[in-house]
Amino acid sequence: MIYSYVLIKTEPGMQSDALAKINKTRGVEKAHTVTGPYDIIVFVATEDLVSLKKTVVSKIQNLNMVRDTMTCLVLDMIDEK
Repeated sequence: MIYSYVLIKTEPGMQSDALAKINKTRGVEKAHTVTGPYDIIVFVATEDLVSLKKTVVSKIQNLNMVRDTMTCLVLDMIDEK
């Protein structure tokens, strides 16, 4: 599995609408609106890099309310207890 965090900037006032659509996207495990330079942070789990690309580029970046994204691949994970 490929895990990543996608940091998203939305059009002003569109965070809630974007969050609702992004949350329905295949591969999205968790999505939250946040404070700071980004409006939404999304945790994505996909089978491979091709699937990750489809999720980020075709599903998230194509939303007209999304202005910018940054994808951060997870290198190590420690199981939560």
